[in-house]
Amino acid sequence: MRDIFSRLDKYEIRIRKAVNSQMHGNFSSIFKGTGLEFADLRTYQYGDDVRTIDWITTAKGHGAYVKIFKEEKEQTVFFLLDVSASQEVGKKGSLKIDRAKEICGTLALSALKESSHVGLYCFSDQKELYLKPETGIKFAYKFILKLFQLEPKSSKTDIAEAIRFALNMMKRKSVMILISDFRDSEHEQNLKALAKNHDLVVIHLYDEREVNIPSLGLIPVEDKEQGKIRWMHTSSKAFRNNMKEEFNRKQEELKDLCKKYNASYLEISSQEDFVPRLVELFRVR
Repeated sequence: MRDIFSRLDKYEIRIRKAVNSQMHGNFSSIFKGTGLEFADLRTYQYGDDVRTIDWITTAKGHGAYVKIFKEEKEQTVFFLLDVSASQEVGKKGSLKIDRAKEICGTLALSALKESSHVGLYCFSDQKELYLKPETGIKFAYKFILKLFQLEPKSSKTDIAEAIRFALNMMKRKSVMILISDFRDSEHEQNLKALAKNHDLVVIHLYDEREVNIPSLGLIPVEDKEQGKIRWMHTSSKAFRNNMKEEFNRKQEELKDLCKKYNASYLEISSQEDFVPRLVELFRVR
């Protein structure tokens, strides 16, 4: 676990340095609330925006009063992490699930260092792990330990149900970070609801071999979620083109949905250095 913490901390420091230098701003703004909440009342002064006048208090006849608002500083960052069997694709040591956990852990450390409340829901087609939002360095250790020790009980995926769980649990607007390979269907409506009610970040993980499958002839390929072996003719140009086109189609649909509902979208390959990609995401945010 010491090695894991050390690695995640290095990722987090790289992100922090890159964001602060490239954006010329405060890294903490990524995880802070963007709304305003009522703080106090004071007497009206020349030049104040008339829209901030509190007419109920003013009507009492003791002078005009305006509302004072302050920026919401406490923010909840909630992670939805797909740990189904389809994430166990890639080279040993750089499976999609390995990258997913590293990304999740790195961002969680970043948020916790900014005093945000952080929660986690790992899912397959059922609840695999739930950590209610907490803050502090003690919770950071618990978060990373539970995340990296997790061994899912089910191999299947149900993104729609995971989103439904998050919507029921998180009533206050939060930063929702959904990390998945999206090898599932019929979750679009729930994803729209999540984007409408929260500040949604979608991180789409994939393996290069899912896009550009190598030409290896007729080979057996295991469908981990279904537990079945399928024979595929990988030397067929039509087969490889169909695989690539299907991936691109689903990716564009997901990207368009995120754009339509003001959600942030980022695709990350399990083989690439994800830190520059996360910096790119934060620059946009």
